[in-house]
Amino acid sequence: MLELDLQRASAAAAPDDAAFRHWCELALRQRSADSELTIRLVDEAEGRELNHTWRHKDYATNVLSFPADVPDELLDIPLLGDLVICIPVVEREAHEQGKALDAHWAHLVIHGCLHLLGYDHIDDDEAEEMEALERTLLAELGHPDPYADDEHSPTADCKDHE
Repeated sequence: MLELDLQRASAAAAPDDAAFRHWCELALRQRSADSELTIRLVDEAEGRELNHTWRHKDYATNVLSFPADVPDELLDIPLLGDLVICIPVVEREAHEQGKALDAHWAHLVIHGCLHLLGYDHIDDDEAEEMEALERTLLAELGHPDPYADDEHSPTADCKDHE
C-alpha cells in the first residue's frame, strides 16, 4: 500500500492528487513492501533555497530526491523518502522541450520515485537501466519516450547529480 503525503506549498496549478498517486504507484509497483513518501510542490524561491542548501547550486531545479537512509530497525514505517518538485521549472521545461505538460509531470514523478528506490544515472549502464524503465512506464500511460531527443537525457532533466 502507498501512503502519499502531498504537500502543496505553491499556489501554482499542478495535477490533482489522483494523478500523483497513480504515477507513484506505477513507479513503485516493483516494490512488494508498503511505501510511504512525501511529495512537496514548491515555487521557485523554495526550490532554489533547497537546491542551494542540499546541492550548493544557486537555482531551482525540477525535482530533488531525498531517499530515506534510516536502518529498518530504527524506523517502524516503510519510509522511502521525499520528492520536492518545483512547479514553475516543470512548466518551463515542458514548454521549452515541446513536451505535453502532463507527460513531463508523469516523467518527473516516476523519475524521482525511481531515485527513491535506488536507481541512478551517474554512469552509463545505470542510466540505460533507469531510462528503459522510465520509457516502459511512461508508454503504459500513453506518453512518448522522454529521451527521444538526446539533449533531454537524465542529466538534462534531473539535476539531482550535477
